[in-house]
Amino acid sequence: MVEIVTAQLTDPFRIGLIFFLLLTALRTRANMGLMMPLVMGVFFIAILIPLTTAAASTVPHLTAIGLGVVSNAVILAIFLGGWTVWEKARR
Repeated sequence: MVEIVTAQLTDPFRIGLIFFLLLTALRTRANMGLMMPLVMGVFFIAILIPLTTAAASTVPHLTAIGLGVVSNAVILAIFLGGWTVWEKARR
């Protein structure tokens, strides 16, 4: 299980999707808010990746999706922390 989470945390495609999810949420936060789009995006990405790479995976879908939610949340937390530091440094 640790190998799966490590692979998900270092997956450049997943990292890129989370990064651009955050950028999009920041740009639309005046209309949509910030937390709901981020939460829905984390779950969407966690479901999307295992379902599109199902042929090459030996991990059950529910396990991959559950661990994907955790991995996505960790990546998003890192990006949100970086964005918070960036915003505080600009002021």
